[in-house]
Amino acid sequence: MYQHTGEEYFDSKEFQQLLGKYEDALAAGEPVFMDSEELADIADYYQMTGQQDSADKAIALALELAPGSLAPLTYKIHEALYNGDIGEAEQLLEQIVDKQSPEFIYDKGEILLAKGLVDQAEDLFTSSMVLYQDDELQDFIIDVAGIYQDFNYADIAMRWMKMAKQEDTADYKELMARALFGVGKYKDSERIFNELIDVNPFSKRYWNALASAQFMNEEYSQSVQSSEYAIAIDPKDPEGLISKANALYRLDNYEQALEYFRRYSAITPDDEFSLLHQGTCLVNLERHHEAVDILQKAIEAAPEDSPYLPDIYQELAFANSELGNYDKALEWIDRTEQLDCDHIQALVIKGHVMLTAGKIRQAEACFRKAVIESDNPNLTLLRIIVSLYDNKYVEASYALFKKYFRVVPEGHTDGYAYMALCCYDLKKYDEFLYYLKQACKLNPKECKLVLAHLFPDNVEPQDYYNYIKERMKK
Repeated sequence: MYQHTGEEYFDSKEFQQLLGKYEDALAAGEPVFMDSEELADIADYYQMTGQQDSADKAIALALELAPGSLAPLTYKIHEALYNGDIGEAEQLLEQIVDKQSPEFIYDKGEILLAKGLVDQAEDLFTSSMVLYQDDELQDFIIDVAGIYQDFNYADIAMRWMKMAKQEDTADYKELMARALFGVGKYKDSERIFNELIDVNPFSKRYWNALASAQFMNEEYSQSVQSSEYAIAIDPKDPEGLISKANALYRLDNYEQALEYFRRYSAITPDDEFSLLHQGTCLVNLERHHEAVDILQKAIEAAPEDSPYLPDIYQELAFANSELGNYDKALEWIDRTEQLDCDHIQALVIKGHVMLTAGKIRQAEACFRKAVIESDNPNLTLLRIIVSLYDNKYVEASYALFKKYFRVVPEGHTDGYAYMALCCYDLKKYDEFLYYLKQACKLNPKECKLVLAHLFPDNVEPQDYYNYIKERMKK
């Protein structure tokens, strides 16, 4: 049964007829009269829709009918590279008969990039440009840019895109938008994806890419809306679900974020990133028993080299600390010592757990060591002061902030909102207004994070000070 993909060719009547012809032949036990490129396309479709066994059968048939043909061997090369088997990819490359085709050059270049031989790949692609002219050269340049983009060499992809002539085609625009995204030009990327959506509003790929650009540009509400369009097109689209979950999380909407992380995990159950963030949502919702359970599942799902393990351990430390399981919390934070992570942050968290447990001297020792060993002592000190505040040591937090603002360099923007909150709690209202004004001017993002609960939702964080001054006039 055909499945919608969001890819223009695979969703076309032409391909659906081709697929129907292929599946009808198999069902009837009749010979399949198709060339190797058509069978490779069918394999790509099956792989995209999660039907790996069917994909393998289509590729095997293509190579049986045409040994040494380019399209199915390219498929196999990509599969080998995805699995990290560069040796197999090199063996498959040698089996290609047509070694003059651009696709052979692409395959060879991709193997070089997979081996980390970027300069050799660049030499191969650059020297091969002389083989093509006019439209063929344009296609070659764009294809090479796409390869670099796929291998996350965004700066090189952008350089190749600049060599190409500008086109008003969807493929060219999409690649340019992705290259712009890769070099951090999110607004420009967003603009192009909006243009593509104006022409094809039913492409979930475009909506997801737009959501990503908006997310990186910190336009979280707009990112949620774009993800909703992708989900409307395909309610089980993993990219759309995780994208919406991430944006909701950044908006501190932990209830809804949790729902969408769970919907994503129902489709991709072994993704520790989603399980971690479900745990973080539950910690923020003060549902700590549930948080511990889901974070344990995240550990089970995570490979040994997962970059998310430090965060999982730290969230388990927080959750267990809130449950009063202080020894268990310290066990989790101690596990980070063997990992490649921010050990200063781990020390601060360890001090925080000690403080929560009432072990003041041990907490002081952790905090002192963290400041001494930190490459950014001002940031570390700020984290410690916030820990003091979170543990209800408001007077101590206030006193440390006084020292903190005497030593930070001119132009420093962090901490003012936290100090404003300390002053508010201590009823030092003149100082509260002073630090609030500084926070609004210097760091509206921190202002919203720390002080939003004191203001109506429709007041922007940069306007918090003016809002209070207006209220005082009444």
